[in-house]
Amino acid sequence: MAFALETIREAAQRVAGSLGLDVVDATFATQGKQRVLCVYLEKNAARRAACIAQQQADVESEPLPGGASKPEHLSWLTHEDCVAFSRDFGTLLDVEEIGPDGEYTLEVSSPGLDRKLAALADFERFREALVKVQTFEPIASNRYWQGRLVGVSGTKLTVDLRATRQNSKARKTGVEQVEIELRNVERAQLIPEI
Repeated sequence: MAFALETIREAAQRVAGSLGLDVVDATFATQGKQRVLCVYLEKNAARRAACIAQQQADVESEPLPGGASKPEHLSWLTHEDCVAFSRDFGTLLDVEEIGPDGEYTLEVSSPGLDRKLAALADFERFREALVKVQTFEPIASNRYWQGRLVGVSGTKLTVDLRATRQNSKARKTGVEQVEIELRNVERAQLIPEI
């Protein structure tokens, strides 16, 4: 299924690109008896910038939705974006016959405020945000870290641990910042700031 999922991701990006969107992730999972293909989208960089400019131009601008610390961190995805993508992508899956065999449900969503971070560009974009990072190999006898992402270099992330409450194992390390090699990141995601 991994190869087919990569083909589906590529097709999803073609459709998303035509709508001014980017594919953040695509997953295929079985939930009980239901099989679900979920595609996570956000507006592309140019459309996000336009949304930010529009928000800043609005005199009576509403505050950011709960949990968002900066406007550039939002996906700015609308219901209309999801409908258009779902319609076009569903048609493409049927025409090119690249969807999963059998019945499945297509879900289209934003990545959410607790979105996963995977690529270097994700970490650069979300610098100064709160993050949770799980490593493959322990650092100071700990694999679970959370704090503010304060530095991103070509190969390393720097997380300031003083920004959040640490688990007991992390507190025992006595460090205030941890440097994590990108290749050692097993999983990373944002922590919503509410």
